[in-house]
Amino acid sequence: MNKRHKVRRPTEVRRREILDAATKLFSERGYNGITLTDVAKEVGISQPGLMHYVDSKESLLSFVITEVYDKTGTPEEFLNSGLPGSDPERPLFPSYMRYLICCNSRRPTLVQLYNVLGAEAVNPEHPLHDMFTNRPASIWEHYSKIPWSIPPAIGPWDNMRPYVRHCMELFDGIQFRWLRNPPIDMYAEWLDLEGMLFPSPLWDGYVSR
Repeated sequence: MNKRHKVRRPTEVRRREILDAATKLFSERGYNGITLTDVAKEVGISQPGLMHYVDSKESLLSFVITEVYDKTGTPEEFLNSGLPGSDPERPLFPSYMRYLICCNSRRPTLVQLYNVLGAEAVNPEHPLHDMFTNRPASIWEHYSKIPWSIPPAIGPWDNMRPYVRHCMELFDGIQFRWLRNPPIDMYAEWLDLEGMLFPSPLWDGYVSR
């Protein structure tokens, strides 16, 4: 009789399956609500098999954040999109905010992941506590590398810090409400608020009206 041999998946394929499974489970149950055994079962492998790719639940969580969540919706991705306001020589910050909210509206699992983990990470013992605490500063630092075109009346880019903070705070609120039932139109909600953050006539010519 011919013995059946298991077909070993390519490393990158298996790694992707593990990341997808972990993303799904973390978004549904949070970091504290799952084990590596749960992830292994979701993928359809043994826990020792899973440990060939990750050495701990904490490292798996780190991979999910760096390799999945933070890989899309970046300013750099926007500058390469060819969309209105994305000219690398004169990128418009409000246009990027529209791009980001559209991007997030297409990835509900990752939005839920962010909200669930963010709530958990209020606990100082959570492995992502420092990341969420420092995230506003890291976002500001990242955005500050882009040569945004802003109204002269605003002054230097450093004066944009309150705008960036308010945008992130509104994003958090809109996205959390979007996850509830009945859901809202996230993009339409953002457009309703955009005029308050970037009012006319100050922002005329710097927002895609």
